This record gives sequence, structure tokens and C-alpha cells, in this order.
Amino acid sequence: MPVVNRIADLADEITAWRRDLHAHPELLYDLPRTSALVAERLTAFGCDEVVRGIGGSGVVGLIRGKGPGRTIALRADMDALPLTEITGAPYASTTPGKMHACGHDGHTAMLLGAAQILAETRNFSGTVALVFQPAEEGGAGAKAMIDDGLFERFGIEEIYGMHNMPGIALGAFGMCHGPIMAAADVIHIDIEGRGAHAAQPHDGVDPVLVGSHIVLAAQSLVSRAIDPLKSAVVSITQFNAGTTDNIIPQTAHLCGTVRTYDPGVRDLIESRLAQIAETTAAVFGAKATLRYVRGYPATRNHPAQTDFAARVASDVAGPAAVDTAMPPRMGAEDFSFFLEQRPGAFVFIGNGDTAGLHNPAYDFDDRAIANGTSYWVRLVEMGLPA
Repeated sequence: MPVVNRIADLADEITAWRRDLHAHPELLYDLPRTSALVAERLTAFGCDEVVRGIGGSGVVGLIRGKGPGRTIALRADMDALPLTEITGAPYASTTPGKMHACGHDGHTAMLLGAAQILAETRNFSGTVALVFQPAEEGGAGAKAMIDDGLFERFGIEEIYGMHNMPGIALGAFGMCHGPIMAAADVIHIDIEGRGAHAAQPHDGVDPVLVGSHIVLAAQSLVSRAIDPLKSAVVSITQFNAGTTDNIIPQTAHLCGTVRTYDPGVRDLIESRLAQIAETTAAVFGAKATLRYVRGYPATRNHPAQTDFAARVASDVAGPAAVDTAMPPRMGAEDFSFFLEQRPGAFVFIGNGDTAGLHNPAYDFDDRAIANGTSYWVRLVEMGLPA
């Protein structure tokens, strides 16, 4: 297929872009170098329109095909993580405490490669919007772009996303209907007891003891309050209290995460955690309050678009390399905000047997570039036939 041959010709160049991005990671919305590089390349490729500053530091490039038609969007995330790299790669991060530990450098490079080919060939009818998003890593950059009028301004009717995944065979694809990634919420529980000398615990109200009972009760929620046919995770990950060995502290603080797919389960866990905190504390004569912070919603694929994405992936990698019933992941992804507004699909591309995402030893495998770039190009050509 000619497009695959063209991608093979560009593979070394796309790899060089990826490694340059890897060496210069930037965080959240603070992406001056990355967004400038993306905009400059899109302009050089001959995109019909290149717009910067959408959602703070997002970039959108428009390429119009040979005739009129629908507008679909392809999204890549650009931001890195606050992590110190230990890969030892010759293109390792040059910025201490920042690294591309989630493969967004690869995502950006692959979409840039697709942009170059689509701008050259224009073998489609309609318009493709290339969406380069900031602040996926906790900053809700997708929502910021939506709030800035992304869909209305560019007339986007469908949107597609792709993320690399260690543990899936290199260049293979995985996807599923419905929820593919979880909602991610943060919980904070503040406990107010009464401080005392540790040798005279009866004079105080021990917030450490209260917190311990709250942790046990909270960790029992999923096994005893949630339908076993539905999935949820409640993890208490921080327990902060006290300053020394012989003082019962006045206060304690718990923090953790909740992951769900079902909105009803999400609501139930929030309600029950508040009850657990308040009533458990009251039993011991303490007070406790829950602050439940809702983060990214569940990423829910639309059926027709997911079936289409599977056909595209099969065209690129062959049916045997496409898993259309991949189990959903409990990680979170702000592509969810896009899928709440427009139909689309989010898929995984295999990174092979590498360190996991958000690991200081992780690196994107450049051998996935050919299939990832081909997926984007064929998605446009098959979705917007000339």
C-alpha cells in the first residue's frame, strides 16, 4: 500500500522528532517549545490552517481533502511527567525532574508524521483536524480545549485518540466498546481528635486509631457494597499524623483514589465514604469530614466508531493483531471529556515488553511508529473516502 511505503520512508525522520521531544520534556500547559515545534511543522507541511493557543497551549492543524465532507479529529497529547529519567538513552531528558514517561512524545511524533502524509496526498474528502493537546497528565487539557470552543470552532463531528500500552505486542492494537478507562477521583479525609500524652491515651481521642478504622471500612466498600458484576477500586494511599513517639496527635489526614466505570457506582462510593468517615469518627468521639474531588470521567468508546477503528487497525496490522475485546484499564484519561461531547473511539497500540507507563525506566518503542502513523492516515482515508 503506497501510504505504508511513504511512512517507511519517513520513519527515521519521525523517530528523530520523537527523540527530540523526548529530550526536551515540558509539563501540563507550560509547553512553549513543544507547541512551537508542532505548529512550525504543521505549517511547513502545508496545513490549510494552524491555530495555536486553544485551551492555553494546544495546537490545531486543519487539512482539507479533495472535496467537501465531514470533519473528524485526531488527537495527540504533548505533555510529560514530573519524574527523573533513568533510561540512560542517548536522547534522555535534558531537564532534571521531567521526562516523557507516558509516551506522549511518541503520540505527538506519530500524528505529525500522519499530518505530513495527509497534507501531501489529500486522498480524502472533507477535513481532518489534528488536535495536539496540552495537560493530559492531571491538568484536564481536553476540557480546556473544549471550553475554548474546539468542537464548534472547527466543526468537529467525530474524534479519535490513541495511546501506547506496554504489555501489548509491539504495533498491535487493543480496544473495546463502552468504558475503556476509568473515572479517577481523589479523596481527602480530615480527622479531628484530641491530643494527649501517649502514656495516657484515655485523656485523648486518638485520630490514628480512628483513621485506621476508616481505612479498613473504606477498603471493604468494593467487596461488600458494590455489585460484583461492576468494577471499582478504593485505595487509601496516604496516612499522615503525628510528630513524635510519645504524643497522641490532634489530627490525621487520609488521602487516596477512587476508580470506577459506572456513574451510579461513582455516586454510591462518594456517599458511602462520607458516611464511613463521619460515623466511624463519631463512635470514637472524634470528627471526620470527606472532601471528594471528581477528576476525569470514565473514557467510554462509542460502538460504531469503535467498530470502525477496529477495521482501520485490521487494515494496518492485520486482524490477528487487533483485540476488539480488550479488558478495560483502571487508569484514567482526559480523552473522556472529548467522548462526552462527540462520538469517537480511543484505542491502544502495543509498546511491547517495556517498563510500564509512569515508570522512570519507560521509553516509547520507535518501532511502533510505522503502525501508529499508518493507523492515523488510514483512519482518515477510510473514514472520509475521496
